Amino acid sequence: MVLMRQEIGDVLRDFRLQKGRTLRQVAGDASVALGYLSEVERGQKEASSEILAAVADALDTPLSVIMGEVSERLAVVEGLSMPLAGRVPDTVPAELMSGYAPELVS
Repeated sequence: MVLMRQEIGDVLRDFRLQKGRTLRQVAGDASVALGYLSEVERGQKEASSEILAAVADALDTPLSVIMGEVSERLAVVEGLSMPLAGRVPDTVPAELMSGYAPELVS
């Protein structure tokens, strides 16, 4: 069984390391206790949405990007054969676009 908190922690750690930031730096910038952020990264604690937003801000990464990566990883663990990007239509049906500027509807 996959735990969401473990995937969130792994993604936060990966983003932090990609940015070349230490745990201490991110914790300080996010105003989160160093030990708590360490536990979140290790999947031992579940972070609130406020904490996740603060850490995302400290990493200068949109929370939607972080959660999107979490979602992609969960899809892989769950054995979904197609990544999420391949399952979401990249166009809006014309009937949903009625009432918008004509240049948007083509």
